[in-house]
Amino acid sequence: MNPLITEDDRARLLAHGQARAACEASDPLPVVRLFTPDAHVTWLLVSLDPADGDTAYGLIDLGIGVPALDTVKLSDLASIVGPRRQPVMRDCYFQPTRTLSEYARLSEQDGAIPD
Repeated sequence: MNPLITEDDRARLLAHGQARAACEASDPLPVVRLFTPDAHVTWLLVSLDPADGDTAYGLIDLGIGVPALDTVKLSDLASIVGPRRQPVMRDCYFQPTRTLSEYARLSEQDGAIPD
C-alpha cells in the first residue's frame, strides 16, 4: 500500500473507481488531498483505477494557474520531492466540503483549488 493513503482511503477510492469504470454517473466528494509543502502543488483525488490500484483520478493543481481533472499514479507521487526536498504529503485534516465538479468549477474561476 502507498503510504500517502490509508486503508480506508484506498477502499473509498477503489469504490469510486469501480463506479467510474462502470460508467456510472457520480460526482463524489474528494477522498484525499495530497500536496507538496514547498511547491504549491495539490491533488484532490476521488477514485483509484481498480485494474491497477495505482492510477488515481481527481483535480490536479500544479501551481501554474490551470488546475485540471486528470490521472496520476500514486507510485509516481511517492517519489516526488519539491525544491526543498520535501516529499508529497497527505493532508490529515482535509474535510471535503464540495463535490469534485464544484472544486473543479471554482478552481477554473480562481486559477487554484479553493481551500
